[in-house]
Amino acid sequence: MIDNENTWDKLLQIKTTGRDDSNSDQYRYPYEPTPYSVLERLANSGFIRKKDVVLDYGCGKGRVDFFLSYQTKADTIGIEYDERIYQSALDNQKTAVSSAKTEFVPVRAEEYRVPEEVNRFYFFNPFSVELLRKVMARILESYYEKPREAFLFFYYPSEEYIAYLMTVDELEFYDEIACGDLFGGNDPRERIVVFLLP
Repeated sequence: MIDNENTWDKLLQIKTTGRDDSNSDQYRYPYEPTPYSVLERLANSGFIRKKDVVLDYGCGKGRVDFFLSYQTKADTIGIEYDERIYQSALDNQKTAVSSAKTEFVPVRAEEYRVPEEVNRFYFFNPFSVELLRKVMARILESYYEKPREAFLFFYYPSEEYIAYLMTVDELEFYDEIACGDLFGGNDPRERIVVFLLP
């Protein structure tokens, strides 16, 4: 696993490994990069293509953004509230092979006005359900301003997340990308749950 992590970082010319919980609290969770093996599954799923724009919530050091823009040729926007970690994303952008297709914004997720061109949303448990509700309100605001088909991806979702998402009238459960076999064991959260805004 670690080998794959370092191999991709090296190929993409970025540094994204390691966990950082220095600024986490009950609402905003620690920085922990999505494993590359999971991102490979997502990139190979066909859900994200060249014409798409992916918004990565709690982008951390930018791994999801650099990887997806490299693999799928989609444009990506990463938002990060932690100034220090955001700076790491900018540092990575200076060297990354796919930097031209990535953008980073230092902002709290619940305050971010979703651009109308964004049609893919990625979450790896960046924050609490309380914040997710506010973020969904922002996404729906953008959706009503410019209706479009959009997919939302939730990697390693908590039961709380799923329970809440099932109550959002505009969302349809669409698919699930299994990831449990990548890590051994029977962790039911090892999956990417896909919702559709039709």
